[in-house]
Amino acid sequence: MRLSRRITIMLAGAVLATGIAGSGVPAGARDPAPGIADLTRDLDQILADSRLAPARAGVAVRVAATGEDLYSLDADKLFAPASNTKLLTSAAALDTLGTDFRFTTDVLAASKVGRTVVGDLTLRGTGDPTMLAADYDALAARVAAAGVKVVTGRLVADDTWFDDVRLGTDWAWDDEPYYYAGQISALTAAPDTDYDAGSVIVSVAPGGGPGKAAKVSTTPATDYVKIVNRAVTGDETDVLVERQHGTNTVVVSGTVSEPYDEWVAVWDPTLYAAALFRDGLARHGVKVIGPTVRGTAPAKATAVASRQSMTLGDLLVPFLKLSNNMHAEILTKTMGRKVSGAGTWAAGLAVTAAFAQANGVKTLRLRDGSGLSRMDALTPAGITALLAAARGKPWFPTWYAALPIAGEPDRMVGGTLRSRMGGTAAAGNVHAKTGSLTGVTALSGYVTSADGEPLVFSVVSNGYLSGAPRDLEDRIAVRLAQFSRDAAVDETAAARSVTSGSSPQEAAPSSPLSPAGDLECSWLKPAQC
Repeated sequence: MRLSRRITIMLAGAVLATGIAGSGVPAGARDPAPGIADLTRDLDQILADSRLAPARAGVAVRVAATGEDLYSLDADKLFAPASNTKLLTSAAALDTLGTDFRFTTDVLAASKVGRTVVGDLTLRGTGDPTMLAADYDALAARVAAAGVKVVTGRLVADDTWFDDVRLGTDWAWDDEPYYYAGQISALTAAPDTDYDAGSVIVSVAPGGGPGKAAKVSTTPATDYVKIVNRAVTGDETDVLVERQHGTNTVVVSGTVSEPYDEWVAVWDPTLYAAALFRDGLARHGVKVIGPTVRGTAPAKATAVASRQSMTLGDLLVPFLKLSNNMHAEILTKTMGRKVSGAGTWAAGLAVTAAFAQANGVKTLRLRDGSGLSRMDALTPAGITALLAAARGKPWFPTWYAALPIAGEPDRMVGGTLRSRMGGTAAAGNVHAKTGSLTGVTALSGYVTSADGEPLVFSVVSNGYLSGAPRDLEDRIAVRLAQFSRDAAVDETAAARSVTSGSSPQEAAPSSPLSPAGDLECSWLKPAQC
């Protein structure tokens, strides 16, 4: 039975003491250093932008080592954080699971006699989001190498490490076919090394000539997804790829003049993974007599083959650089399974909330691990408190390196900041997490000032009616990189450097679901960014 109850974790308590909102002056302070007064003036000017007039913006800037408040604007107010939620999830996962944690996928046999498995063969997962079709094929090869030729029973897909709730609380129903809102399962598969678990890539290419049927294929190649091809070769590429709700039927329509790829979430990733594994068994000469079913491995079943994933420390790179929603949700359920024996959102969010509260986040609401829910709520002060506390953790160097780095063009270095703040004092300096939903943008992380002083900052905006004002986040981050306690900075020049040194902000999806620039660029894939 699929659970439908809503999961809400709300922790309310004392908030961090900050200075006067918008003043940048800590409570009780007298005359700030010239550089602080200059910083306050400049940040006030940036945040006076007319696009924020009908909106809400919260900003917190602190000295990382001492907690000194350099600037505060509504820092204790709750905001929808979007993917800034992943800061909490990733830090809690490192603290709970450890940097060396690995997911395990097993193949188990009830009884093996010679070259025959008598009874069922079970594929059991623990949530590994890095499993590719090639990995399921390699598992199948190991089964064959163990001498198995025939399975007299069924192929059982065991996904019971997690519960059967596949979509997060409050997720928008019309995001459901898109890979950034894919279904969560303990058995899943990704189509590429971005590890977008629970999705396939649908590729559309021109056919034999104008008006002729387009060529459509999937990665991985699988019969689990049924393609209905209505697309034709034309003079332009205007393709619509739609998975019909509740099915794995994908309808492709429109015209194509050059190759086009679309990432699509599958319906029921458990059976998707099992289909890939069964195909691999057949390729390696292992015949399964019975059907593929969902079930649980027998208590006395023995392992025939196993695979371990990369470490959590390594997984953090695609997770945080590319803002992977599925990684966040899988890690949330994994934390719940480890701490309370329940692979559920409720159990996992309780772990994240307890960790956050113990590390300075006094007020929050969590509904998922990724920030895809619009009911998630964090304060800029809480985010900066967590950022400061994380510096003392043994796993901090791994986490810090995995955050997107401003202006670094390599996708697995710069991540969602690779086209932002290039050629400025923030480039190669700012390590921060982006966050984007319609009407929500955020940037929170670390920057070293011109004095060599480590700072933590959080900028979160909600409710704007324009395109996402990410240029204001960039201007703030650049200004912090230029900050000196005893020197003034020409913020107008800083603003010009952001405008001239950055590529266009994160691009818009071709889907009508969100206005321009409102989704993480990583969710749109390289060809669309």
